[in-house]
Amino acid sequence: MRGGSSVWESTRLKTFSQSPWSRGFESHSPHKVINIPKKTGKTSKAKKENVPSAEVLENKVVVHRGYGSLVERSFGRKGDRKLEMSLTEALYLLKKKKIEVKRKTKKMSFNGLMKFSLKKDTRIHEKHVVYSDLRERGLVVKTGFKFGCDFRVYQRGVGVKKGPKTAKEHTKWIVFTVPEDYTCSFAELSRAVRLAHSIRARMLWSVVDNENDITYFEVVRVKP
Repeated sequence: MRGGSSVWESTRLKTFSQSPWSRGFESHSPHKVINIPKKTGKTSKAKKENVPSAEVLENKVVVHRGYGSLVERSFGRKGDRKLEMSLTEALYLLKKKKIEVKRKTKKMSFNGLMKFSLKKDTRIHEKHVVYSDLRERGLVVKTGFKFGCDFRVYQRGVGVKKGPKTAKEHTKWIVFTVPEDYTCSFAELSRAVRLAHSIRARMLWSVVDNENDITYFEVVRVKP
C-alpha cells in the first residue's frame, strides 16, 4: 500500500487465524511471520497465598493492602498507600485468582466484572483477550492511555521506570486492539505509526475474531 512518498508495509507478528480482514490487508503488501515464543520453564507446585482484595470504582480497580507482589510483577500504578489498576488488569488477575474484587462490599465474579466493564468500554472483551495473551507470553504489559493506544509492551524481564532508560528498557511495542470487522482509514493508521516512532517503539494492531483468536500486525513506515 502506498501513501504519499512512503510505502506502508504490514508485518504479521503471530497468526492464530486467517480472517477476511487480514487476508485483504496482506494481499496488498508483503509480510513475514515473527514468532513470539510462549513462556517456557518448569512450573513449581503453587503455594497457598493470601489474595489481595480489590475495590471496583467507576473505571478502575484499587488495592489498598497486600499488593507488593503485584507491583513486583508490574501490575498497576502505585499511588499513596494504594495500587490502582485498569479494568483490563483486574479482569486478568481475577480470572487467574490472584485478586478478589468487590463493589460496594459485594464480591464480584469474573463474569460480573466483565459485564460491569463492558458498560464502561465496549472493547474491553477484545482488550482482555489480547492483554492475557501478551502476559502469558511473559511480556510486561502496561496501559497506553497517555500515549493514545491500548497497551505499552516491554521485553521480558524489564522493570518499568521513569527517567533515563537504556535501549532495552524503552517501550518495544504500542498496541491497538480491535475486532475483526473494524475499519481503519489511512489517516488513522498514519497517526498511529507516527506515535510509535515518536517514542522509539513499534506499532502493533491486534485483531480479535469471534472465536477469540488473535492476529497481530506490525505496521511500519518504509521510505522508498
